[in-house]
Amino acid sequence: MSSDVDAKLGYGLGVHARKSLDHLFSLRLDALYSKTKGDAEFDSGDGNRRFETDWVGGTGFGVVTLNNFLLNGDTRKWNIFLMAGAGFNFVSTEFQCNDETSGFGCSGDNQPWQEGRNGMIDSEFHVNAAAGGGISYRLSERMNIGVEYQALIPLGNRADLMDGYKASTFRDVLNVFGVALNFNIGDATTKSEPAYWTNVFTPVKDEINTLNRRVDAVTTDSDGDGIVDSIDQEPDTPADVPVDSRGRTLDSDKDGVPDYRDLEPFFPPRPGEEIDADGVVIERMDRGLNEDEVRSIVGDEIERVIERDGIMTSTTMVNSPNGAIYLPMLYFGLNASEVSYDDYGMLASVARVLQANPDMRVIVRGYTDRVGNPEFNQKLSYMRAYNVISHLVTEHNIQRERLILQYRGEDEAIVPLDRSRTNRRVEFLTGQGDATEDSAPAGVDVPEIQNNPTGNGN
Repeated sequence: MSSDVDAKLGYGLGVHARKSLDHLFSLRLDALYSKTKGDAEFDSGDGNRRFETDWVGGTGFGVVTLNNFLLNGDTRKWNIFLMAGAGFNFVSTEFQCNDETSGFGCSGDNQPWQEGRNGMIDSEFHVNAAAGGGISYRLSERMNIGVEYQALIPLGNRADLMDGYKASTFRDVLNVFGVALNFNIGDATTKSEPAYWTNVFTPVKDEINTLNRRVDAVTTDSDGDGIVDSIDQEPDTPADVPVDSRGRTLDSDKDGVPDYRDLEPFFPPRPGEEIDADGVVIERMDRGLNEDEVRSIVGDEIERVIERDGIMTSTTMVNSPNGAIYLPMLYFGLNASEVSYDDYGMLASVARVLQANPDMRVIVRGYTDRVGNPEFNQKLSYMRAYNVISHLVTEHNIQRERLILQYRGEDEAIVPLDRSRTNRRVEFLTGQGDATEDSAPAGVDVPEIQNNPTGNGN
């Protein structure tokens, strides 16, 4: 007790319940019994100031957690808090009578501290203000321990009589220092730990992590075919095998042999033809193709390329005596000019169109992206067009004079990105009567492309 008499240590017992409102604020109800005493020790007999006070009361506090204003960390090990509130009390006091006191059983004479001769202030209901603070340490999800301090400030006309003496104008104050053992009550399977033990942003981070896990689950592609598992109808496709938009292995010529095992993936067998295990026609019926068959083959190839690449720039339009025909573009890797094995089927389709239209001349034009210096890119675009023409001439016996080699380097990039795959291409254009072939750039020395006289191309 902070009062007119020197305080001695007393003791007390309390219980409280605390309910979190959010990560910063909570409410708390306290009940307290305490016994405190004091002795001025002017002397051992008459005229001394001495008291013993019993306090029984309850207080309601608003509590704020200070370390949750910090945004770092997740679950807190420490809970540092301040609190303020108001309550009620019933206080009874026994005090030694002296010449400063009268009433409450005292006559104004000095008396020794003795049963029956002491003053008595009976218990009455009063109100008080309260303030305090403390720190708790988290032992587990269910239990924590802490130390705290409370100042209970009486209000009313008895505010300076907690010790029995009204020797000043300032009210007496009960100071409570305590050690608290706290338990989280309720079913741990349905109730969460009080929010003041966690960072205010922890739930947000948990939600983001949950969302990320859901995104990962939705976008998982176990077989690496580019089609997520949720819509993949063949979730165990072999690695690097071309598939359609549902993850099914492609069989472009519908001969029952998937493209990745078919040596002629774009050569559908005609009625009456048979194929072997590699998708190759055993006995070809080399009759000519009519216009409808040519258009059907080209149309199927266009659909396959667009489905694979997802862009209309995968084809170019070439005029023929029978109308416009769409031919596929070929794409190349960085610094690469060799025709990929994956493109053999496309070139076979181009060759069949040229064979079915003997009067058609086409421009074979190479391009590059914007990586590397212009001189190197000129050579690279030339070699791309050269290798495509060489393949058509040597493998499919297309007359060399029907293929006009042109190259543009990086000058006519159709996508404004340095490394765009779309710019690393060879495309086919209508060969007008006055179209001329570009001469090889300086530093390129390649043999002239000659037709295969035996005609043993595939």
